[in-house]
Amino acid sequence: MKIKGIILAAGRGSRMKSYTDERPKCLSIVDGKPLIEWQINAMKDAGIDDIAVVTGYRSEDLSEYSLVEFHNRDWETTNMVSSLICASDWLENSTCIVSYSDIFYTKKAIGLLIKSESSLALTYDINWKNLWTQRFGDPLIDSETFIFDEKFKLKEIGKKPQKIDEINGQYMGLLRFSIEGWSIFSSTYSSLPVEEKRKISMTSLLDKIINQNKLEISAVPYNGIWGEVDSISDLKFYN
Repeated sequence: MKIKGIILAAGRGSRMKSYTDERPKCLSIVDGKPLIEWQINAMKDAGIDDIAVVTGYRSEDLSEYSLVEFHNRDWETTNMVSSLICASDWLENSTCIVSYSDIFYTKKAIGLLIKSESSLALTYDINWKNLWTQRFGDPLIDSETFIFDEKFKLKEIGKKPQKIDEINGQYMGLLRFSIEGWSIFSSTYSSLPVEEKRKISMTSLLDKIINQNKLEISAVPYNGIWGEVDSISDLKFYN
């Protein structure tokens, strides 16, 4: 079965302040090219030709990339999970690599997920501590728990860490869903109250799946080029 790629680009990126007044965050330039081109190139270089984008804010600015488009018309009041649900037509019928649109990485990261045999897998940065120290000074700032066992089975994700030992790596915002994995993910989401659906983050929903023992989630180590852009200072740092 052919693997497809989905880029989640509906949000504005409010922490970028006025920088995103006239552009979606995914058009921010890192090392000479927009973030979304990093994502598209990595997927295509890894052999993924079918790529879709979930749009929202300033969707017209992404039309030049000629990607299949899913649109989250409620992008202002919902979050990443709601945007992903908009692409259900693909996820219900194909294995899909899902990428946040505010990150950059190489085809190596995509290749690792393609090779995974898990129903739900995600990459993590093994060198995260050095990167977070450079970005924030204190690596516990803006970090979440990420704990897995000796078989790389994820045990916890998305909580506020109290100590560095609760972070075995940095979740990158890059995931792989098989049809089965998506079925369990989407049914868990569907069971939530309406208001929680609108607010729940991706990592919080993944943690619910872990706690309910519905599915094993594989943590896939990655040590290549990677970064996330949350602020204008991040852009200055990476460039």
